[in-house]
Amino acid sequence: MAVSYTAVVNVTGEGRNGGTVRSQDGLLDHSLSIPKELGGAGDATNPEQLFAAGWAACFLGALRRAAATRKIKLTSTAITSEITLTHGDDGEFTLSATLNPTLGGVDEHTARELAEAAHHICPYSKATRNNIPVTINVATTSSKDGSR
Repeated sequence: MAVSYTAVVNVTGEGRNGGTVRSQDGLLDHSLSIPKELGGAGDATNPEQLFAAGWAACFLGALRRAAATRKIKLTSTAITSEITLTHGDDGEFTLSATLNPTLGGVDEHTARELAEAAHHICPYSKATRNNIPVTINVATTSSKDGSR
């Protein structure tokens, strides 16, 4: 398999607790902070937010690809992703994910089929399959203005 693209990111400092994340091309340049919910300052982004953003963007692209392959015209697409970091009784941290895509121009059944197809196409979904719990909640919009 030929490599199409490699993202190169450098993290310095204390990692999630006061570090800095910078992409090689300089387009990503952010400080990191532990969320307030975990006792941190919460004044910068955190790895879970970055993961949620990447997965959501990739999943939405996979949804659009699944629709195009099936010649289905979507009138709108949006997604909210939730990455939850859990600290278990055993002292270990684990992740879980909830993906909430909203599709316009299709019925609920078609939206669910597209979401299932996207979950098989998306590289983030492939990478996490059988490794973390993933819930997909599909919604549709009922008008061209994007309202439900």
